[in-house]
Parts: sequence; structure tokens; C-alpha cells
Amino acid sequence: MVEALVAAGAALVSVGAVYALAAARVVRQYERGVVFRLGRLRPEVREPGFTMIVPFVDRLQKVNMQIVTMPVPAQEGITRDNVTVRVDAVVYFKVTAPAEAVVRVEDYRFAVSQMAQTSLRSIIGKSELDDLLSNREKLNQGLELMIDSPAVEWGVTIDRVEIKDVSLPETMKRSMARQAEADRERRARVINADAELQASKKLAEAAKEMSEQPAALQLRLLQTVVAVAAEKNSTLVLPFPVELLRFLERAQQQLPPAAGGTDGAGGAAGVDSGQG
Repeated sequence: MVEALVAAGAALVSVGAVYALAAARVVRQYERGVVFRLGRLRPEVREPGFTMIVPFVDRLQKVNMQIVTMPVPAQEGITRDNVTVRVDAVVYFKVTAPAEAVVRVEDYRFAVSQMAQTSLRSIIGKSELDDLLSNREKLNQGLELMIDSPAVEWGVTIDRVEIKDVSLPETMKRSMARQAEADRERRARVINADAELQASKKLAEAAKEMSEQPAALQLRLLQTVVAVAAEKNSTLVLPFPVELLRFLERAQQQLPPAAGGTDGAGGAAGVDSGQG
């Protein structure tokens, strides 16, 4: 009798141990557990730690709650200004509703990937080349909204979307290089013209000041002579006062025209006398 009771107790302990091993589950910190009982979803979501289920009746499915980094394959398309480009991107998303992610979509990772590729092609067709190259923040926001709208129903939230690279044809790269070179040359010419304008204004002011002070012009002339003499060359500089030229010009203007005629007549007479 005692042996039968001992055997029955051992059997019960063995059955309980097997049951406990079959029912015990461990959910990691970055996971959540979704339980299906006879095919129907249980409302409660199992939190991280040790949990128990009914063996052979319940099925526990773990859902990763970490942020997933998913590269989007390069998509080729034609921009709004008719330029063929290849654009690739990366999507960061995470599951916020484990039950929805398991029930509403068969494979939420594949669904997000396909939606990202479709949205990227759509963004390429709606944007111009300059926007793809310089205004990526706005395109990233638009791409994030396009992917996040259907993903919310799947229990997935898009954290951010980034366009990684924009590949251009070689002919377009050469054209852009020529355009950039022409633009730099134009800016250089504008800067030179502006410098010439400022220099001309300063020279005009200097000329006005020197016209009021004749001695300043002489000082400037002497400075030029010193600068030329400092170089090791054979240049000879002879300063000639400008006032002397002005004096001779005024003197020539003051001569009477009749005097020139009389001298001419006398010269002519002298020549005739010599001939006689």
C-alpha cells in the first residue's frame, strides 16, 4: 500500500515537472509575448520575464520591440525634370503594438520593405534633381509620412527615413561640373568688376585731393621714384614737373596770332634777299 502511494506521488511529481517545463516561457527585455489559445488571440500581452502558458493549448509568439534598421534597395526613376537617377535609402522603424503586428499583416518586415520601395519611387517621380541633391530633409519627411500612414495599421511606427545616396549618369555629372565652373567664373568676374569700381572711386577722390594740393602730386611722384629705384633694374626715371607743362601751355595760349604772321613775312623777305 505504501509503495503504491509512493509510486503515485512520484508519478504526480513527474507529471507536474513535465507540465511546468512545457508551460514555462521566458520573454526577454526587448520582446513582448502574444498568446494564441486554440487559434484565438488572448487580449493580454506578456511582459518581459518569466511567464506560463497552457501546454498544447496556448502558443506564445514573441515580437521584437527594438528599432529595426532596414536598407531600401536602390530604386531607379525619372525625376520631374526628366533626369534618370538611382536613389537608395534606409528606414528605421519599431513595433509599438505587438498584437496588431502579428494579426493584421503576415510579415510586417516584408510589408514595410515593399512600402518603402514604392514610396521611394513615388518621391523620385514627384521631385526635381535639385531637391534630391540639396533639399533631402524635406524629402525624408515626405517619405516618412508616406510609409508611416499604412504602417500604423500594422502596429509599426516609422522612426525616421534617410536618403543615403543619389547616383547620377556620367553625362549629367559632367554637365553639372561645367555649370559649376561657369558659375564660379561669373562670380569671379563680378568680384573683379566690383573691385575695379571701388578702385576707380578711390582714385577719383585721390585725384580731387591732389588737384587741391599740388605738392601732394610731387610727393606721390617722389614715392614712385623711390619704389622704382628699390628694384634692381636699369630703368631711369626723370621727374618732370607738371606745373612747367601747364606754364608753357598758358604762355602759348597768350601769344597774339599777328606776331606769328609778321615773323613769317619777315622770314620770307629774308629768304628773297638772300636769293638776290
